[in-house]
Amino acid sequence: MTALLSRPTLVLNRSWQPVGVATVARSISLVAADRAQVVDPVDYRQYSWSDWSRLIPQGDEPYIQSVTFRLRVPEVITLAAYDRVPKNVVTFSRRNLYRRDQYTCQYCGARPGTEELTIDHVQPRSRGGTSNWENCVLACLDCNQKKANRTPREASMPLPRSPVRPTWSPLYARHTVRVKSWTKFLSEAYWNVELEE
Repeated sequence: MTALLSRPTLVLNRSWQPVGVATVARSISLVAADRAQVVDPVDYRQYSWSDWSRLIPQGDEPYIQSVTFRLRVPEVITLAAYDRVPKNVVTFSRRNLYRRDQYTCQYCGARPGTEELTIDHVQPRSRGGTSNWENCVLACLDCNQKKANRTPREASMPLPRSPVRPTWSPLYARHTVRVKSWTKFLSEAYWNVELEE
């Protein structure tokens, strides 16, 4: 049950735009406090706590067992009074860099797997380059070795696009569970990225 309570729930604002990811435990508390409603991703119907708690889990649908009833695990909720889109900042980290670059070498386009990918500094560190969103990209071992201590221009290895800080999306939330029903609420780019750690 603890694992189910820690699963991610997509949080939408009042306009149904993704604004965050909460644990199932947090989303249930928001719904119980009338600060959010559960969205059924099948028919987009919204449920209050009293309506949601009366629904019976179907088949192998995940549920939480209370003393008196089984509660379906909410996958999507919408906030009752929040209509902004927060300016969440994506933290620069190895995990987030892999997700931004979609586990792909930015020089040759290969997808060899995490063991064969490295972080390359566009402007080499030995020449004043820093570790940030605008100066780091994923590179396969061969491309990293070929580029060596040079800029992409010096190595005749142009990048197809300049590296930038990504815009926040649920992709950058700290979870590894991919919830299929979220496809109806998120851009296609989210689903083209592998969730690897």
